[in-house]
Amino acid sequence: MWQFIKYVFATIVGLFLFSLLGFFLFIGLAAALGSSEEKTNVEKNSVLKLNLNNSIQEVSVDNPFAELTGGQGDVIGLLDIKSALANAKLDPNIQGVYLDVQYPMVGWASAEEIRDAIIDFKKSKKFVYAYGEVMTEKAYYLASVADKIYLNPAGGMEWNGLSAEYDFYKGTLDKLEIKPLVFRVGEYKSAVEPFFRENMSDASKLQNQVLINTIFNHAVENIAKSRGISAAQLKNLADSLSIDAPQDALKYKLITHVGYYDEVETSLKNELKLKEDDKIKFVGLGKYIKADKLIKEGPSDRRIAVIIGEGAIMSGKSNDGNIGSETIMEELRKARKDKKVKAVVLRINSPGGSALASDVMWREVQLTRKEKPVIASMSDVAASGGYYMAMGCDKIVAQPNTITGSIGVFSVLFNFEDTFRNKLGITFDRVNTNAHADWPSVTRDMTPFENNRLQKSTENIYGIFTRKAAEGRKMPLAKLQTLASGRVWSGKEAKENGLIDEFGGLDKAIQVAAKAAKLKDGDYRIKYPAEKNMVEQLINKFTGDAEEQLMQQKLGDFAPYLKVLKKLQQMQGTQARLPYDIVIK
Repeated sequence: MWQFIKYVFATIVGLFLFSLLGFFLFIGLAAALGSSEEKTNVEKNSVLKLNLNNSIQEVSVDNPFAELTGGQGDVIGLLDIKSALANAKLDPNIQGVYLDVQYPMVGWASAEEIRDAIIDFKKSKKFVYAYGEVMTEKAYYLASVADKIYLNPAGGMEWNGLSAEYDFYKGTLDKLEIKPLVFRVGEYKSAVEPFFRENMSDASKLQNQVLINTIFNHAVENIAKSRGISAAQLKNLADSLSIDAPQDALKYKLITHVGYYDEVETSLKNELKLKEDDKIKFVGLGKYIKADKLIKEGPSDRRIAVIIGEGAIMSGKSNDGNIGSETIMEELRKARKDKKVKAVVLRINSPGGSALASDVMWREVQLTRKEKPVIASMSDVAASGGYYMAMGCDKIVAQPNTITGSIGVFSVLFNFEDTFRNKLGITFDRVNTNAHADWPSVTRDMTPFENNRLQKSTENIYGIFTRKAAEGRKMPLAKLQTLASGRVWSGKEAKENGLIDEFGGLDKAIQVAAKAAKLKDGDYRIKYPAEKNMVEQLINKFTGDAEEQLMQQKLGDFAPYLKVLKKLQQMQGTQARLPYDIVIK
């Protein structure tokens, strides 16, 4: 009886919480729908305020609760940031930009595009202020172009160089008694190393050391130009850990002021010629993107379509965090058949994924470029399968600090026989019509003959990848293969090796596309993708958070193991994927 009462009570509480969630969801949606059409009237003497501490993706995710909380949403779009800065440059009511920058959650190439957009804004002779209680290297990279850089007296600034750290799962797999079986092509194709090693191989360490050195050197060179400090001095400051306190950053001229936020406000008021009691008219990104657009659009019958692929590559439809080959194919077909579209820019931010899905998209690129130019724009990462998407385009544009290359493939299978038997008490037996009818199997050891067949299959896919890459880059196959082997390159190295054509961000790629389509500057309109669906994002967030909490609650210390298994489950078929999940700190 007591159990029955507990279940009834739990059901009532569950229904109540569901209803409460539904109520707030309804209010949020109503607020969003009600405000989505409202145009923002920018008052005179306003300041565009950019909070760059959120997660920054290619396209923004509309958050219905942002209006209620006065924020700009959990995920902001790179396109929105750049558009806002370009518009503010021309807006007579915007006197300057205030950057709130401490922990920007963005890749180095995207940070480069934001930084370039700020530099372009400064051509208007309007001011740029930056403030942070603390600043990471990436935050400082963005702030370094500001006219005034404030750091909180009790805060700090990270200036000790970059580090790339990777997760290795061998210990986890050993504990679970899972036997990995790896097939790969390429000395540097180290994406599979976490499954059978506890550290990086020499080849992997070499490529990653070169990569982070190149990215850091590029950042240092740009900061040196902005702050009037030599690159050598900046590197010495990092090596000696000389920037220990905000006063150190001021001493070595990395920043202009040490001060609290109220002191920043006072300086801004002086800049705006306001009285002490006057309030600064800040306008946030979420509201400013709804202001009048001052950049004139070209004719609607001459368009450049921008198609964005962001995330790991898989077959099927795209979803949050994944590029679905079917979705990209549909977008390419639409652009190809639309007579108003004169050129296509394929924007790629992906570490790769399914080799099959990558090849399917490559084919659609080939069909499209027969009718109109297709230009690839590489964002933070366009490697392995991401490079597969780009290599068939007419031109490839990337930033010097874009992570690219990794031309190679791997296949990985796992034998769970011991896991099921020793952990769960489950055993398996089978009958077959033929010798290898159950091949490949995850519940028995495979024979040397079967292993050899899988290796040959992986090598065959690698051969297709490298042949098509060589054709796309118009270089001999032998030369291309010396650049392949799964080696990861920075954009700077990629250009030196002929794997990309030009440096630049999305704007540069659009210019290249316009030139290829013989369109004059200002004589075309850019067709950007729509924002991600608000309702779907909310549902995904709530269900994702609930699943995460439930997993942690039920499994405790074993929850990380299940996460690993879920990740492995996504690697179906041969993978053209970047080594590891690169996290540069």
